[in-house]
Amino acid sequence: MYHVKEAFYSLQGEGARTGRASVFCRFSGCNLWSGRETDRANAICRFCDTDFIGTDGQHGGRFASAAALAAHLAALWPSESGVATPYVVFTGGEPLLQLDAALIASMQGRGFEVAVETNGTLPAPDGIDWLCVSPKGSAALALTSGDELKLVYPQAEAPPERFHELAFRHFFLQPMDTAPSGDTTLHLGATLAYCLTHPQWRLSLQTHKITGID
Repeated sequence: MYHVKEAFYSLQGEGARTGRASVFCRFSGCNLWSGRETDRANAICRFCDTDFIGTDGQHGGRFASAAALAAHLAALWPSESGVATPYVVFTGGEPLLQLDAALIASMQGRGFEVAVETNGTLPAPDGIDWLCVSPKGSAALALTSGDELKLVYPQAEAPPERFHELAFRHFFLQPMDTAPSGDTTLHLGATLAYCLTHPQWRLSLQTHKITGID
């Protein structure tokens, strides 16, 4: 059984694939925070700005099989997409609590390229086409290689120096959104300065928030 908070079609707003049309599948649940405000202060990840509790979001629900969820997600991709490769992003919460090889294969069988955005603390199933790891706080990484490492900055327990020697193709720093205000400008200057003095790192902005895209 898969528990999905929400699923929707939009443009990727962050990181190396910013601007790419994508079907997003947000799984319920996370291993670093319960999602309840009463638990935030004691969570490993304390700055999350995402609602991942339950299955009551847009196109959310419970799905008994990989085939059923794959069909549900594939229906969100536009029918008149030309030569574009269908693209699905599994996120959360923490998607690797639920994503498995059967679902990956079901999506790829429908022609989709499969991307995952994870906190990196859990092993990943085989077959993922694009792996983005976003480290959180003091949590140890089980995934130390992939396509993209996207670090929210600053995090006292997760300085960029912890990760710069890992085997990722792209390294991004993203200024922390000071939820609930949504103000990234508080940390933008420090993020810019770090990228300029450490050019291994590139700037990532949450363009979906800047442009108002859902």
